[in-house]
Amino acid sequence: MAFTSENAHVFLTVLDRGSFSAAARALGRVPSAVSMTMAHLEAELGVDLFDRSGREPRPTEAARALEPQARLLAAQLRRLDAHALALSQGLESRLAIAIAPELLSGRWSGALARLAQDHPLLEVEVLAAAQADAVALLHAGRVQLALVFERPSLDGREDFQEVGRETLVMVIAAGHPALQEGGAARLRAEHLTATRQIVVTGRDQAADDPRIAFGRHRWRTDNPVAALALIAAGLGWGWLPQGFAQPHVEAGRLRVLAMDNITNSMDLWVDVVWSQERPLGRGARRFVELMAQAPAAASAGHLP
Repeated sequence: MAFTSENAHVFLTVLDRGSFSAAARALGRVPSAVSMTMAHLEAELGVDLFDRSGREPRPTEAARALEPQARLLAAQLRRLDAHALALSQGLESRLAIAIAPELLSGRWSGALARLAQDHPLLEVEVLAAAQADAVALLHAGRVQLALVFERPSLDGREDFQEVGRETLVMVIAAGHPALQEGGAARLRAEHLTATRQIVVTGRDQAADDPRIAFGRHRWRTDNPVAALALIAAGLGWGWLPQGFAQPHVEAGRLRVLAMDNITNSMDLWVDVVWSQERPLGRGARRFVELMAQAPAAASAGHLP
């Protein structure tokens, strides 16, 4: 291959400095060494890169045609060198994050965009998994981080950072019979315990969060999109993230339940969780740092 990291660097320096002698000063070499490097490259390529008929060499059309790719090569080599250095300083080769589906519209993508600026060659994998499944993936070592709602109790194997909060609201299909029960504009908790509830939960989770799941008759799914479809079809009521449900409320498909003796909304903190049994790599630590930079009271659905 004619172009190498070395001669590409010299080639671009000559273009930027305007002459062999100026390039030599910038590179800390003698002009004859720069001229010889370019002559060898021209011989290997079979094209003239510089017109030497004048006092100073002038780039030919071939040189200008090759310049964009040469600059791309130089940039890629700089990124490769930076990535190798970062790996030697503790950057993981791959960062895997499990995210509860209700939080997929949150500001985590902005944090990843900034992480990609710091480490453009870091491989990242994002998995959507119900909360219990996301935490299970974490403990199995499948992912390094889990972005989930706060849990009712702490697990001694975990560490976490609060990164925001999300508001859940009680919603039901606009034409659901429960809205007409009792003939009142507002319902009571006993109306809901007797009405089928659609619960978003883990695939293998035996029990549900008692703060959320209190209907005596429950249907379960591990996906909020499926829960939305079931609720909109009139098959039950459920808790959904406010931002996720709002377009369907505005369109008239869903109603936010008006309750008489309990609140119809709930603020849950959002945590980034990791295992204390496995040290975090540089990329994971940076992601946690970026997620934590937003004000603690900010909604998890908005990038600061």
